[in-house]
Amino acid sequence: MIDFLIEKLAQQLDIPVPQITAVVLLLDGGATIPFIARYRKEMTGSLDEVQITAIRDGMERLKILEERRLYIIDTIKGQEKLTPELEHSLLQAKDLATLEDLYLPYKPKRRTRAVIARERGLEPLAKIIMAQRQGEIANAAVPYINEENGVPNAEEALAGARDIVAEWVNENPRAREKMRKLFAKRAVLTAKVVSGKEEEGAKYRDYFDYHEPIVRIPSHRFLAIQRATNEGILRTTIEPDQEVAIDQLLQMFVRSSHPAAEQVGLAVVDAYKRLMPVARKRMSQCTKRTLRCRSYQRICIEPIRPADGCPAGRKTHLSLRPRV
Repeated sequence: MIDFLIEKLAQQLDIPVPQITAVVLLLDGGATIPFIARYRKEMTGSLDEVQITAIRDGMERLKILEERRLYIIDTIKGQEKLTPELEHSLLQAKDLATLEDLYLPYKPKRRTRAVIARERGLEPLAKIIMAQRQGEIANAAVPYINEENGVPNAEEALAGARDIVAEWVNENPRAREKMRKLFAKRAVLTAKVVSGKEEEGAKYRDYFDYHEPIVRIPSHRFLAIQRATNEGILRTTIEPDQEVAIDQLLQMFVRSSHPAAEQVGLAVVDAYKRLMPVARKRMSQCTKRTLRCRSYQRICIEPIRPADGCPAGRKTHLSLRPRV
C-alpha cells in the first residue's frame, strides 16, 4: 500500500520515487521537516522545506483517500449494489470529494421527504417526471392518489415525486462537480460587520460591507478579512451568485418544454436551496482553505525564494535562527 501511494504521489508532485521514499522513512522515524531539509540533504536529494511539507501532506491525504475508498467499496459491496462500472468509478476517483459524491446515493439515509415519498409509492411517478416526455403531468399523477398512503390528490403526488427528483439532483456526481467548479471560478467573498462590533473593529472598517470575487482578491486583503473573522469582528461567506448556480443546474437537468420539465425545474430549485446547503458549506470551507494556503504561499514563502539564484553570490553565510 505504501509503495503504491508513494508512486502516486511521485506522479502528482513530479519528484522521483527514491526521494519521496527517503522523506517518508525519515518522517516515520520522528525527524522534523527543518531537520530533514538541513541535515539529510544527501538522502533526500536536497529537497527544501516546501517540497518536504508537500510530501508529508500529500501522503496524509492519500492515506485518508485510500482508507475511505476501501471502506466505501466494502460498504456498497455489502449492500449487493456494487456494479463493475461503479467500482471502476470509485477506483478512478482522485479526491475525497469525488469519492463522497459517488457514495452519496448508497449512504444509509435518515427518514427524509424523499424516503417518505418512496414509501408512498411515488418513485415511478418521479421517473416519469424525470423523463420529461409526459404531456399532461397532472393526469399521470392521478393513478398514484391514495388517501390511505397520505396522497389525497394529484398535487400531493407531484410534490412527493418532486422530493425524489430533488434528491436525485442533489446526489448527482456531475451536478456536484459543476457546483465545485463554479465555487472555484465564480464565488464571491462577502464580509459584514457583526452588530455591535463597529467600534472594537474600527481598523477593519474597510471590510464592514465588502464583497469581491475570490479570483481577484489580493492575498493580504483576504488574510486581513480572515483575521477580522477570527477575532469576531466580521461575518464572512463564500458563495457564487445563487441565480447563476441554479441556472447551471437547470441547463443540466431540464431537457424539454413539456409540463414535466417544469416539475423538474421546481425540484432543481428545491434541491439547491433545501438539500445542498451542507455540500455548499463544505465547498465554501474548501475554497477558503485553498485561498488561505495560496495567500500564505504568496506572502510568507515566495518572497524568501530569490528569482535568479543567490543575490549575494556564491559566498559562505552564517545564519542565526531565533527560538520562538
